[in-house]
Amino acid sequence: MNFPVLTIIWLTPIVGAVIILLIPEERKTEIRMTALAAAFIAMALSLMAYFGYDTQVGGWQFEETAQWVPSLGIGYHVGADGVNLPLLALTGVVIFTGVMISWGVQDRPREFFAFLLLLTGGVFGVFMSLDLFQLFFFYELAVFPMYVLIATWGSTRKEYAAMKLTLYLLVGSIIALVGILALYWKADLGTFDLLKLAEAGVDAGFQKTWFLPVFLGFGVLAGIWPFHNWSPDGHVAAPTAVSMLHAGVLMKLGAYAALRVGVQLMPEGAKFWLPYVIFLVTVNVVYGSLIAMVQRDFKYVIGFSSVSHMGLVTMGFATMNATGMRGAALQMFSHGIMTALFFAVVGMVYDRAHTRDIPSLGGFAKIMPLPAIAFIIGGLVSMGMPGLSGFVAEVQIFMGLWSAENVAWYYPWIAMISASGIVITAAYVLRVVQRVFFGELKAEFANLPPINSLDKMALFILSGILILVGVYPQIIMSLIQVGVEPLAALFG
Repeated sequence: MNFPVLTIIWLTPIVGAVIILLIPEERKTEIRMTALAAAFIAMALSLMAYFGYDTQVGGWQFEETAQWVPSLGIGYHVGADGVNLPLLALTGVVIFTGVMISWGVQDRPREFFAFLLLLTGGVFGVFMSLDLFQLFFFYELAVFPMYVLIATWGSTRKEYAAMKLTLYLLVGSIIALVGILALYWKADLGTFDLLKLAEAGVDAGFQKTWFLPVFLGFGVLAGIWPFHNWSPDGHVAAPTAVSMLHAGVLMKLGAYAALRVGVQLMPEGAKFWLPYVIFLVTVNVVYGSLIAMVQRDFKYVIGFSSVSHMGLVTMGFATMNATGMRGAALQMFSHGIMTALFFAVVGMVYDRAHTRDIPSLGGFAKIMPLPAIAFIIGGLVSMGMPGLSGFVAEVQIFMGLWSAENVAWYYPWIAMISASGIVITAAYVLRVVQRVFFGELKAEFANLPPINSLDKMALFILSGILILVGVYPQIIMSLIQVGVEPLAALFG
């Protein structure tokens, strides 16, 4: 396929951001329409690549290469396989629905949508990069706009949350960069190309030394305990669309980079360290759900829920078998759509009630029935209800853990301990549903404005995907299967 679909996918939001900055500030409708058009084109192209991938052939497809800085071995190299294509589609869906949810932004919408699209271009670039320097470049491009978006358009200690997020991610990325440079010099191939470095076969001692800094450096963005506490603050302070991208996509950025650079390039290091890393992410799963259970702030509940569910992704990597890694890849997609849906609903409630204090709310199903239904669907996904995407992902992760006794004898025990997180998740989801959407509607909320048609469309899209993947998982599992097989083969 000669059409440079991947390059156009990441360029579209960036070009859209530039065009928006050229539009006069008072022309708010044109600004919003340009943002929506750029998001739609990026989503449509990512879905075109998703459905255009040939699973019979497998491997890397839609590859594009070009010289960038040949003297340093830096090139432009993008490609897609069964692992990153679902994440490209996820990013396209989340930015498209995020722009729709943000239609009512009145405070400097030109700058808001420009930074939002710039962030999205960076995310797309990371997911498709096959050059480590290029991957790191896009990684930083995705992180920088977050500070501005949260500090300028956020709420609830927004400057503190933005600075905390930026410092955590900056330190993590610097540590990961040192590991990337060490790998570059050790391989001594004069290239940052990921596929060539994967064939270099650096010695096991080096891998055991550098795997953990690289994996945890990127893992900071994935919310790995104890480096997670920037995440709930960032979720809560961010405006709605940024929360959707933050939890729905950016946290997957860290997990994906840790998988590609850590696990794929240093499999011997992964074999040595992942049986220990799994203890950290077990804390993620149980601790995150317990803390979510006691929150009063509606948004903090979802923030700590994200920390808990992202632990399952790394847990799937740690199984080092095809079943668990398939579950982890699907969990990244399912959790991304689910949290985008959650934060969209929270944003709709907050925009109208001007409070996120759970005890102060109640009865919102009477005036906002569609968001109530959407939140319940997201809640059922988060607790792994059969027939929805969360069940398909989580059951494979737990099956992978249970069958990984050859990795470490305690893996089945980890599965049983982590399963308690499902019970706790059910408890806090049902608590929030009962207190926010049912019960008595207070008089001051009786005449709140209804949600608009764009909000409804966003909820239908996100809810529909969660149901579709749960009812017909083959629409994504056939792709993930092809992508995971080479990764699982690294562990025999």
